[in-house]
Amino acid sequence: MDIAIESGAQIGEIDEMCRPLRDAAARGEDAGTGEFLKHWVAMADKLVDLAAEDEAKGRAFSAGKKLQRASLYYITAERMQGHGHPGRQATYAKAREAFDRAMRLGRENAERVEIPYEGGMIPGLLTRAEGDGPTPILVYVNGLDSCKELLYWSGLPQALLRRGVSTLCIDQPGSGESLRLSGLHATHESERWASKVVDWLETRPDVDPKRIGLAGISLGGYYTPRTVAFEPRFALGAVWGANHNWAEVQQKRLAREGENPVPHYWAHVHWVFGAKDMDDFLEKSKGMTLDGVLDRIRVPFLVTHGERDRQIGLEYAHQTYDQLINSPKRELKIFTDREGGVEHVGVDNMSFGRDFIADWIAETFGEKTA
Repeated sequence: MDIAIESGAQIGEIDEMCRPLRDAAARGEDAGTGEFLKHWVAMADKLVDLAAEDEAKGRAFSAGKKLQRASLYYITAERMQGHGHPGRQATYAKAREAFDRAMRLGRENAERVEIPYEGGMIPGLLTRAEGDGPTPILVYVNGLDSCKELLYWSGLPQALLRRGVSTLCIDQPGSGESLRLSGLHATHESERWASKVVDWLETRPDVDPKRIGLAGISLGGYYTPRTVAFEPRFALGAVWGANHNWAEVQQKRLAREGENPVPHYWAHVHWVFGAKDMDDFLEKSKGMTLDGVLDRIRVPFLVTHGERDRQIGLEYAHQTYDQLINSPKRELKIFTDREGGVEHVGVDNMSFGRDFIADWIAETFGEKTA
């Protein structure tokens, strides 16, 4: 719910959708997820209908705003369901359709792109900064259960746009559209897909090939440092929530330590990694640690983390920062109660993380920050 609010939800609509779920929520962590789908989809369907009325009157911008919220509610409802849950696939299709129409009607700076990868493609949303010549660009990657649309709604692409930096939000293998429609599963060797993204960017005349950065959110806090360590063409890296040893985190979750990011967690991670059972998942994810690789990073790197993160402990931020021994500009920013943004990836208040990361990236790229 916090992620939805930070992504543009209206509090009145949140109240209407969640009020019927309060009793179910008290029955356990997985109780009521089917009801969650029902009520959130109903609101999204209503917004689609209202947007159609706006569009019939030629009010494209108003229609686009309603469709963005509809897509957000569909996405939120879909990601809460277990893999294979009835209605999940249809809800995701509605989310994509509403998002595409919202971008078109609202004339949003978000161009859909498709990057070749292993006989298929990695989909992305390209937000272009103004300028006649090539501009710096940030490749922005998902966590375990997010998608490129949520990356776009996080506000970081818009914040970077004001600072002269383009952004490419992608659904890397194991996330979003790549997982749901193409069956591309996650791998601990994230440089495999990230290098293909850099190859594609280097062919574009609007991209400065010497100023391509990489940032990740949540599990992207593992993917980003790993990638920058093994793909030297990235000029900088930044993480919105560190994730130094995700393999170790799985052992803690087996011991029921910390919070799970989604209901039906184990079925979800099996799907993400294409694992047939728990042993197969643990084998495929055992390489997801940054120990022993971060000394390869020789570019600027930013680590941010919420002081009260209940999913990924603060100690992992210190581990990543401490091992960046060869980075010429390393920085650790911990968000505290003084400002906010203390929860996992700052979902209690994402504005602080968004602005800090955008400023750091722009300054590091040498762009104006105001």
